[in-house]
Amino acid sequence: MYTENYTMNIYIGNLAYTVSEDDLRDAFSEFGEVANASIINDKFSGRSKGFGFVEMPQESEAREAIESMNGKDLNGRTVTVNEAKPREQRPREERSPRRDRY
Repeated sequence: MYTENYTMNIYIGNLAYTVSEDDLRDAFSEFGEVANASIINDKFSGRSKGFGFVEMPQESEAREAIESMNGKDLNGRTVTVNEAKPREQRPREERSPRRDRY
């Protein structure tokens, strides 16, 4: 079912560090419209963390992309692709304590 505000967020793991956001957009646009593609980078080094996300506005196209891309090769690595789960929000007191950096 498509609604105006619907967007499926897709997780892509085990990405080669050389994969760009354009590479993700190109790979997933084969299955339909890609609203956004992003690679998650380390905030200190700027290097890819090896995973990213693609947002697709059509659920049927997104599900086809997940089925087709999961376990496939993308730039030399076998990627894991599934529907992204919402990030778990835990109260601060339940999180691991931060260590000071000296």
